[in-house]
Amino acid sequence: MNLAIIGTGYVGLTTGTCFAEVGHNVVCIDNNEVKVESLRQGKMPIYEPDLEEMIVTNVSAGRLTFSTDLAAAVRDCEIIFIAVPTPPHDDGSVDLSYIEGVTREIASILTPEMGYRVVVDKSTVPVSTGAKVYKVIERYSHRGVDVDVVSNPEFLREGSAVADLLHPDRIVIGSDSQRAMDLMKRVYQPFNAPIVEVDLASAELIKHAANSFLALKISYINAVSAVCEKAGADVELVAMGIGMDKRISRHFLNAGLGYGGSCFPKDVKGFINVAEQLGAPMEILKEVERVNEAQLERFVGRVRKKLWVLRNKRIAVWGIAFKQNTDDVRESVAVKLIKRLCDEGAIVTAYDPKAAETGAAALQGYSVTICDDMYDCVQDAEVLIVATEWKQFAMANLVKVRERMRLPIIFDGRNIIHGENAVHAGIEYHSIGRKNLYPNK
Repeated sequence: MNLAIIGTGYVGLTTGTCFAEVGHNVVCIDNNEVKVESLRQGKMPIYEPDLEEMIVTNVSAGRLTFSTDLAAAVRDCEIIFIAVPTPPHDDGSVDLSYIEGVTREIASILTPEMGYRVVVDKSTVPVSTGAKVYKVIERYSHRGVDVDVVSNPEFLREGSAVADLLHPDRIVIGSDSQRAMDLMKRVYQPFNAPIVEVDLASAELIKHAANSFLALKISYINAVSAVCEKAGADVELVAMGIGMDKRISRHFLNAGLGYGGSCFPKDVKGFINVAEQLGAPMEILKEVERVNEAQLERFVGRVRKKLWVLRNKRIAVWGIAFKQNTDDVRESVAVKLIKRLCDEGAIVTAYDPKAAETGAAALQGYSVTICDDMYDCVQDAEVLIVATEWKQFAMANLVKVRERMRLPIIFDGRNIIHGENAVHAGIEYHSIGRKNLYPNK
């Protein structure tokens, strides 16, 4: 099938590439000519495991192209996916101006002679957006065009997005037209996954509700971690015990510094805003946000208590990206942590395997030294904070870390380092929701 993807951000680029991988002919459209030309040359705007290789393969095979010509894409493709940004406003509501603008462009291009077209909302949007997209098409297109609107939310996890798209646990398609539903099912036939057929509004709510529930699980286990610290319990064992209940599962029950990234903070705020507009406020999600913000504050307080004051203390931070296997620093808790430390006068060094460049941009104006080597980062440090769960941090040579540090203290904000190994290396070890461990004197 011939598919058009409008927007070459994280969602659009990954989606278009995976569609091409299963045999569709895909054109990815972007109005940024420099970005389009870079993609044609195989230069990646983001880091995502396996994505670059897959783009090169499908471009070579002729199934994947990049263009700025929206009119040609609308003319040649029966299905047009909208995957443009939907950033939050200051009040938490979703900025739909990019969706509206692209929809107007599509509407102005459509003609009755083109035949049937399906416009798909792939971006995360609040409920009722699909109805508004259809209204815009009605207002700005030629009389007699044959168009349906579909909601097809994505459930991609940065760092494993390619695998999530090629092997999804479910595919949600929302439409009030059986004709559009049948066409969309043809698109996803090669993916061999269960398809959830729902109405347009339900599909839009599923994405916000799903991400908000996962954020709730994270905040819940972080709240439990605070209780564990007071009680002398181990949050990892507690999470294991409750996670073995099939009704709960172990997923997203990892205590840490809190959730971040481009999806959870935005989607929780968006769902809160939508619910309030509909007159059904989600007070529970406001508490999720409060717990998430308090988790970082509590962690910084523990570091401050250990060092007495943070001013002029040398603190190394491993991790800048919001999670492992990505260079994305949007709403990164690690970035927020570094800024807090700098605000209190700490001398901060930081290292991340992939997010050095994006991290430098996010930390512009803050006095942070970003290192090229994880061990150079801890040189003369009085505390090492693990802020992102990269595997190489978990596998670090702790003896080497101990030899480089001025004071052998680790605060593991992701619970990925084996505490006993740290103690054996002569390092004082602090984690989230577990007992502090001290080497024998």
